[in-house]
Amino acid sequence: QVQLVESGGGLVQTGGSLRLSCVASGSIANINAMGWHRQAPGKQRELVAGITGYGRANYADSVKGRFTISRDNAKSTVTVGLQMNSLRPEDSGVYYCNANVDLGDYEEATWGQGTQVTVSS
Repeated sequence: QVQLVESGGGLVQTGGSLRLSCVASGSIANINAMGWHRQAPGKQRELVAGITGYGRANYADSVKGRFTISRDNAKSTVTVGLQMNSLRPEDSGVYYCNANVDLGDYEEATWGQGTQVTVSS
């Protein structure tokens, strides 16, 4: 099993910055891609940024040039960071860390508990 613990959310003004962190522990050798998703009230959860085990990143069009995802594969943990700059009110929501875990015949998505990001106008 893989456990994900997120941190770093908070309240920031428009144009400000925040950095989110997600630490994965447990069966980390089975983790493939990881990513950050967000969900605003009344909206579906959407992918913000993803990163493969090799460090290849992809971003939602709305955050390209403003957000940077990173990944650090250590011996017993994997840490995925999300640096968010030039924040806008529409970036507000609950941010969830996700890990795709290889279970042999299929992949299973594991989720963190979420961290709130609020950008005031």
